[in-house]
Amino acid sequence: ELTGPVNVVRKATLGEISFVDLGADGRTSASIAARLHKEPSVMADESNPTPTPSATPPVTGTEQTPEQIRAAALAETARIDAIRKVCGGKHTSIEAQAIRDGWDATRTELEVLRASRPKIPFVQTPDTSVTTEVLEAACFQSAKLEGIEKVCSEQAMDVAAKRFNGGLGLQELLFEAAIANGYTGRTFRDSRRVLEAAFGRGIEAGMTTIDVGGILSNVANKFLLEGFFSVERVWRNICAVRNVNDFKTVTSYRLIGKDQYEEIGAGGEIKHGTLGEETYTNKASTYALMLSIDRRDIINDDLGAITTVPRKLGRGSGLKINDVFWTAFLNNAAFFSAGNKNFVTGADTALGVDGLTKAEVAFMDQVDTDGKPIGVLPQILLVPTALSAMGSQLFKSLELRDNTGGAKYPLTNPHQGKFRVEVSRYLGNPKFGGNSTKAWYLLADANDLPVVEMAFLNGQESPTIETAEQTFNRLGIQMRGYHDFGVALQDPRGGVKAKGEA
Repeated sequence: ELTGPVNVVRKATLGEISFVDLGADGRTSASIAARLHKEPSVMADESNPTPTPSATPPVTGTEQTPEQIRAAALAETARIDAIRKVCGGKHTSIEAQAIRDGWDATRTELEVLRASRPKIPFVQTPDTSVTTEVLEAACFQSAKLEGIEKVCSEQAMDVAAKRFNGGLGLQELLFEAAIANGYTGRTFRDSRRVLEAAFGRGIEAGMTTIDVGGILSNVANKFLLEGFFSVERVWRNICAVRNVNDFKTVTSYRLIGKDQYEEIGAGGEIKHGTLGEETYTNKASTYALMLSIDRRDIINDDLGAITTVPRKLGRGSGLKINDVFWTAFLNNAAFFSAGNKNFVTGADTALGVDGLTKAEVAFMDQVDTDGKPIGVLPQILLVPTALSAMGSQLFKSLELRDNTGGAKYPLTNPHQGKFRVEVSRYLGNPKFGGNSTKAWYLLADANDLPVVEMAFLNGQESPTIETAEQTFNRLGIQMRGYHDFGVALQDPRGGVKAKGEA
């Protein structure tokens, strides 16, 4: 008995079944049960040779009765309802996973309980242990290093500030390193043992925690550079710099020859150019100095010693570079000469508009081996301190006024802004051969045509400092600084020297 309206389908072909979420609420569920109906087997007998379908299809062991299908669907619906009741609409991710993975209500309830527990706040305990980086930061803070944030991490600076209150003595530094490396003493009285432990002497390789020698070297290097850059560095602005790999004499080759293009004739043949070469040599040497921090500085807990000594070593290296460089540069009687057409003399070579014009003409008239212009322009006006004011006037002033009798007034400065002025106190210093307070130089940019070249081993333009414990017969710490460099004059066509007087 059916109560309408209803469509009764006696026979049909199932093409598709679709479930869509439109029109369904969040509690809608569906269960699918399917039964494969096999075609009835075909049988034949002797009396009827025509095969006829069997009356009843065979039943396989995997088939379910309609009652079983309905029971399974009801059980699935009850499971889903129980899961949703446990989740209560508050744990949607657990609900979805439970329905999908076939969880029962008990497991779902367990997961909900776990998710409902109060979360313990995550507490990150900062690492406040004394490390190499922390000790370096403490040293920099004590020495008031500028730009400390560029060389130390924020955490290291924070730990150092809290642990050492912004001040770390040399004695405390050594004691902290010694303890980290296994020293068991409680005082600094046995300073010899503290030093041995701090520097890892007598400790098996790999057992040391802190390398105090490395700390002192890193700290010292920062102050070494302060000292190195505190002296005059005009040499760096007028020379070419090259990298060398050893201490052997190195040769630079400058190719010369017939290298202009030739017009191609009717046959289309391109003519060969010719190349010769000019050579210039240079060589690096080692310059070094050793200074010590003695036992009294350590006992007095003077951290300033590891900043003062490196500054002295750095300054010493900077002064040595200047000595070597300007000694070579001023020994130029054969380099700047009339034969090389790069030396002008006479009263009209005194630094001024006329003298600078004469030197500029001499520079511009320089020629290559073919007798043609070298094609390089002067860029630098190098003067001693006595001519610094006049050099600045020639570079900056639009006009130069001369109040002497018969002089033109005013006079426009034709060299305004032409040549960058470099002033060196070494040019007029009587301790250097070839010095003069009146002579000056007009030079090309070193990247175009260098007059002088500096060679540095492995490209290291600044000195290196190393720290170690003193030898057995001495108490204290020793620091050594060393620098590998060399200087040599190069191409005479890269500059002109004016004597500045008759």
